Amino acid sequence: MTAATPIREIHVAVAVVIRDGKVLIARRPDHVHQGGLLEFPGGKVEAGESVQQALVRELAEETGLTVPETSLEPVIGIRHNYGDKQVFLDVWRTAEAQGTPEGREGQPIEWLAPSSLDDDDFPAANRPIIRALRLPSVLAITGPMASVEQGVARLVAGLKAKPQALVLLRAPELEPADYRNLAQQALPLCRQAGAGVLVHGAPERFHDTPGAAGVHLPWREAATLQTRPIGSEAWLGVSCHNAEQIAHAQRLGADYVTLGPVQPTATHPGVDAMGWAAFQSLVAAAAVPVYGLGGLTDTDAGRARREGGQGVAGIRFWWPEH
Repeated sequence: MTAATPIREIHVAVAVVIRDGKVLIARRPDHVHQGGLLEFPGGKVEAGESVQQALVRELAEETGLTVPETSLEPVIGIRHNYGDKQVFLDVWRTAEAQGTPEGREGQPIEWLAPSSLDDDDFPAANRPIIRALRLPSVLAITGPMASVEQGVARLVAGLKAKPQALVLLRAPELEPADYRNLAQQALPLCRQAGAGVLVHGAPERFHDTPGAAGVHLPWREAATLQTRPIGSEAWLGVSCHNAEQIAHAQRLGADYVTLGPVQPTATHPGVDAMGWAAFQSLVAAAAVPVYGLGGLTDTDAGRARREGGQGVAGIRFWWPEH
């Protein structure tokens, strides 16, 4: 019996070029694989090149843009198996590209807002990139509340002190009826403050909360599911603590996961922290945006991104205690 031939992996550098809040997008020529679909600029990393060097070269060759190598920051890494080959999409962003872009290989190019990027217009492997561009670098989670009234008051105070783009409405101490009341009051308050609301719990909680931006599943809920429980128009998040749980979340079609605890946290005093090295290792194997969670503040978002994560999720950096 002969050993199976290892699947070759192609290292592809992918650039997210941002200017005035929009992203540079190209259209693949009709005659190539997946022709006609949209794509982010980039190309194969050549032997002896770093991914940053490859991106600088590819952007110059494809678009004429000049990009400072030091301006590139990691976004996400995605491994996609095509059967005969595996592609590693190594995605980096820059907001410092210089020059006026042009399609130097005959490809149409344009600037598009992240909110206008449609999954169906891109190769399937690009879906996590689109999610990473739409999600904020900080996911704010609500903290302790003794009542709905106290929760609403703390929510208003927290949003006023530190505006957020996305709020995870977590309140395990409330009875189901009280949680519904909280969510109904939180939705217009967050909308007025420019924040979307994710409900926390079983999928039914999302269906019972019209206007919610999505649902975040605790692991105990996610573990009971085999398919995505909500439509693709809403966010689906999952709480994860190891590689197996991340893999299950990906099979469910999760748009993002939280992973932790990264550092020791008073919220879970008996749980060992994984540390940044383990976080980086788990993120590198994930094909979904990952938020670091546990013992982190919003000032750690940069560190999380340098380790390949989406950013950080947490309570204490924004939730008033009194």
